[in-house]
Amino acid sequence: MQDFNLHAPPGANKKKRILGRGQGSGRGTTAGKGNKGQKARSGGKTYVGFEGGQMPLYRRIAQRGFSNYPFKKEYQIVNLSEIEKRFKDGDTVDTASLFSQGLVKGPVPVKILGNGDITKKLVFKVPFLSASAKEKIEKAGGTVTGAGSSGKA
Repeated sequence: MQDFNLHAPPGANKKKRILGRGQGSGRGTTAGKGNKGQKARSGGKTYVGFEGGQMPLYRRIAQRGFSNYPFKKEYQIVNLSEIEKRFKDGDTVDTASLFSQGLVKGPVPVKILGNGDITKKLVFKVPFLSASAKEKIEKAGGTVTGAGSSGKA
């Protein structure tokens, strides 16, 4: 074998199957769609769960109970251990500074959790933080201001 004899492994490069190019191709006439019917026609698609016009199962079964899914609140969580690594003593921690440090992304609300320890005196101006995080911040000499000072979320 030569050092520069590079090639793809067998079966890696397959020829594209072209449809509707005559009987001899094996994929002519109906182009693999069978004869007639909805799926043989252009635009002839059905939705997932379609049962040929019969009332689909997901509509036959009664909906019971309540789902909170449409009303759920999503938070981006940041642990104190990550804040300890990326911020200097005396810095202000708010959504913008967390974004600039790469700890959060997008417009989703931020919640600070108390995982890890913090030794620096930081000023926190975030919407939500846990009670354990607030306790550790104040123990280290930092301050919590703004809507997050209640510790609820």
